[in-house]
Amino acid sequence: MTRPRPSRPAMAASMAGAVDLSALKQRAVAPAAPPPGGAPPAAVQVTEANFETEVLARSNQVPVVVLLWSPRSDACVELADALAQLAAADAGSWSLALVNVDASPQLGQMFGIEGVPTVVALAGGRPLGSFQGRQPADQLRAWVDSLLEATAGKLSGGAQGDAPEQVDPALASARELLDAGDFVAARTAYRAILDADPAHVEAKGAVRQIDWLARASAADQDAVAKADAAPDDIDAALVAADVALLGQDAGDAFTRLIGLIKRTAGDDRARVRTRLLELFELFDPADPDLIKARRDLASALY
Repeated sequence: MTRPRPSRPAMAASMAGAVDLSALKQRAVAPAAPPPGGAPPAAVQVTEANFETEVLARSNQVPVVVLLWSPRSDACVELADALAQLAAADAGSWSLALVNVDASPQLGQMFGIEGVPTVVALAGGRPLGSFQGRQPADQLRAWVDSLLEATAGKLSGGAQGDAPEQVDPALASARELLDAGDFVAARTAYRAILDADPAHVEAKGAVRQIDWLARASAADQDAVAKADAAPDDIDAALVAADVALLGQDAGDAFTRLIGLIKRTAGDDRARVRTRLLELFELFDPADPDLIKARRDLASALY
């Protein structure tokens, strides 16, 4: 089988789960004045102008916890204060970055958030975990501790910011297999990595991508026409979405499933929504098709 090379979703294992900020990297980075209200002492206000330096670059040194918030929300303000207290207590072992989505809506769209407050943790430029809404203090403490434990010894801590990445041999082998188009062997290699480290972000993303590509490549290539002829057939729509995505028509794949969500309820709706969210995870958070689809999904649900 000739290996498909879709431009979206990205199939490079080294980018699985990464936030693509190539557009931002083309712009000059300048410090931004914080908006009224400022950040708590242990946090930094982040806008599009300083996102690369304060989040991406910084996450190569220590974990960065990004709080997407609005000063109009009491829950956001309370969570910002709670996280700032933890950051101060941890004395620089991680960084707290605040993104005011009212002042920087493009950053909120890039992360694909559906509400505030939303918290996303990054390390090495890649998301490690997230949650939405306020959390009890003990759960916040445990969440931060798990983040620090997962990244212990894996970042430069600011001392070797320009040092080359030390790639685990098992990970390097899995990447080579994926690049060579040997998806069966690549999946086996990534699954072995996940067995040893269930939280491994790249391995999770790679397995997800391989599973989708295998399913889509095996699908009936007339699936789109068949689904169009039976618009309420859920099985046909799911297959058609895979085929459309394989053909680089993300808009059709997303619109098809969101339309079905509008026309279904209960278990049927949950099934379609689950598949749609799985497809979302194949895309970079800044992808325009994904941003639009997230908005359309929110409108369909609420």
